Amino acid sequence: MMEWRQHDHVGLKVEADGHVAVITLNNPPAHTWTVHSLSALRDLVGALNADRDIYALVITGDGEKFFSAGADLKQFASGDKAAAREAARRFGEAFEALSGFRGVSIAAINGYAMGGGLECALACDLRIIEEHAQVALPEATVGLLPCAGGTQNLPRLVGEGWAKRMILLGERIDAHTALRIGLVEEKVAKGEAKTLALAWAHKAGKQSPTSIAACKTLVQATRTGTHASALVAEREAFVDLFDSADQAEGVNAFLEKRAAQWKNA
Repeated sequence: MMEWRQHDHVGLKVEADGHVAVITLNNPPAHTWTVHSLSALRDLVGALNADRDIYALVITGDGEKFFSAGADLKQFASGDKAAAREAARRFGEAFEALSGFRGVSIAAINGYAMGGGLECALACDLRIIEEHAQVALPEATVGLLPCAGGTQNLPRLVGEGWAKRMILLGERIDAHTALRIGLVEEKVAKGEAKTLALAWAHKAGKQSPTSIAACKTLVQATRTGTHASALVAEREAFVDLFDSADQAEGVNAFLEKRAAQWKNA
């Protein structure tokens, strides 16, 4: 049993469901982020990466009202730039770690996801929203800006126009609109996001985890690299999979008409 299962993670609850780690944001009432909970998320994702039994993670908020309302604004009331710099760095470390998780990450948006709450969901691979939930990046309303990937990750999903509508106008988006503009991949009834997220996570578990890690890296490389260089990297990564135990297992399991037993190696 890996250490993360017994360890206390500030502002987070975590449990294993088979090969899936379920992370629940737990800083009542609105599950706001603190420098301590952000550090806890960064360290937790690192521990999950090291646990070869974990293939996917689901992140959701406790209760039915909030996924996360983002940063606790009390920490910025003094105008202290050093505190602002530390908070921005911790947000970056946490959500870049989440984005770099080698498995499949799924956000189950069970309620309001505002500012750094939405940015957490944007750092995941896939997003499911409940029909009553709302999302926004309202930082400019209080003289700030999204500093945890929002200005970069949102336009990649929804295009520049909708990203500007949300960020520059502070527009709050309902679940139907979130689905329509591609901010989320699925909309479900109230209370059902976590269930579907777990179903997706277990579906991911049927794939080779070594393949998923390579595919995820390649897909995310489209954000920065050239098309030509990425095609070369894609072919190289395909050949590199032949160094893995999972490649031989996957092909032979198919040929022998049985379920593959992955080793994540």
